[in-house]
Amino acid sequence: MRVDVFSAKPHDRAFLGRAAEGQGLILHFHEARLNKGTARLAEGAKAVCAFVNDDLGAEVLADLSALGVQMIALRSAGFNHVDLAAARTAGIVVARVPAYSPHAVAEHTLALILALNRKTHRAFNRVREGNFALDGLMGFDMHGKVAGIVGTGLIGTVLARILRGFGCTVLAVDPQPSAECTALGVDYVQMGQLLQRSDIVTLQCPLNPATRHLINDAAIAAMKPGVMLINTSRGAVIDTRAVIRGLKSGRIGALGLDVYEEEGDLFFEDLSDSYIPDDVFARLLTFPNVLITGHQGFFTKEALAAIATTTIANLAAFRQGGAPLHPVTRPD
Repeated sequence: MRVDVFSAKPHDRAFLGRAAEGQGLILHFHEARLNKGTARLAEGAKAVCAFVNDDLGAEVLADLSALGVQMIALRSAGFNHVDLAAARTAGIVVARVPAYSPHAVAEHTLALILALNRKTHRAFNRVREGNFALDGLMGFDMHGKVAGIVGTGLIGTVLARILRGFGCTVLAVDPQPSAECTALGVDYVQMGQLLQRSDIVTLQCPLNPATRHLINDAAIAAMKPGVMLINTSRGAVIDTRAVIRGLKSGRIGALGLDVYEEEGDLFFEDLSDSYIPDDVFARLLTFPNVLITGHQGFFTKEALAAIATTTIANLAAFRQGGAPLHPVTRPD
């Protein structure tokens, strides 16, 4: 069975290629993102493998269906970029990777927290220039601070365990509280209380209609002055312009992002010889208390191996005439 892999990077070729050996799958890799203009590349394919910034809206899905594509294999957990109703209408099955390495994203979240707190990214640049002054690099003890986690699924639970290990008081918000988090001593509270009490607020929730722009002007106004805000979930969980206003007012004392609402035209690409076309993103980069990484939270050997294994297992099960192991049947 032919499978066309879009947004393919060298690591995708390596990990997916190894996982597909002996599975009866013929992988065609395209560096291009999947969108209205590139969908035609999948002519002859029975399945398409897509990533987080590929366009899987109604028009693209209709074009893929007309080409004979019957399955979309997402190599991600999130599926907010897929029009599931249009997929059903087109007769296309959608599968995902529900879990790969929650440790990868949780540990990256902690890396952002520690770097922003102790300002290691700024210290690194200073020392390389021969500047060993400590002015402006003061941080705080993590021990005893209050950390609020919005979303305690697999990633949020791992993060809670790590933060408890640092001696933090951990608050959480989730419509389905985790028994493991409760056993760790995590206190489930209402969103307003979490925002008011937390020194650090970290977002680990999926993107859906209820969480889109969850962090807006009102939410920021409810936070502690000088709060640290971290987002390693999905970019549109925060209203970026509201966050910029929060940074300018000082309400947000530090911001760490691994995702961005309009990242589709930026992340996973090398623009170092060009320019950043997004003025809002460029404005974020002007703040010394902002640290941004390009959606690399998932990027560990273990996570990539798990993503490839599950993706190929979904495709192999479909090829053999059955349903994928992890179909997406409803909005998150």
